[in-house]
Amino acid sequence: YAPWCPACQQIELTWESFAKESEHLDVTVGKVDVTQEPGLSGRFFVTTLPTIYHANDGVFRRYRGSRTLEDLQGYVLERKWEAVEPVAGWKSPSSIMMHGMAGLFHFSGWIRQIHSYLTGTLGIHVWISYAIFILATLLIGLFLGL
Repeated sequence: YAPWCPACQQIELTWESFAKESEHLDVTVGKVDVTQEPGLSGRFFVTTLPTIYHANDGVFRRYRGSRTLEDLQGYVLERKWEAVEPVAGWKSPSSIMMHGMAGLFHFSGWIRQIHSYLTGTLGIHVWISYAIFILATLLIGLFLGL
């Protein structure tokens, strides 16, 4: 979820109720703020918000059903998750590909922090910051090419 997402805000009370019932359902319920954890956003290939996953014994399934409390509980109690196709091997959050994707999301966060430092803390104009990144990209490419 993301705090600014209207759909996430809409499901928030239902999700909290589901989390309170989790002990009776014998599941663990959690939520991750993708603005604070961009690596997990990349690892789980989150393209829409909110995105709900069911994980059991290292097998991940994306929940695409109704977002009512009754349907969420039924998904677990009636074991409806067994009829859902698991996330493909290369898209699985535990795959090497998704580890790499998580790394790219972390890297983009570092670039954003560096840009904010250059423009906010040091007071460098935005276009000069862009020029620095362009120059760094060219130099890294040149170095790797050599």
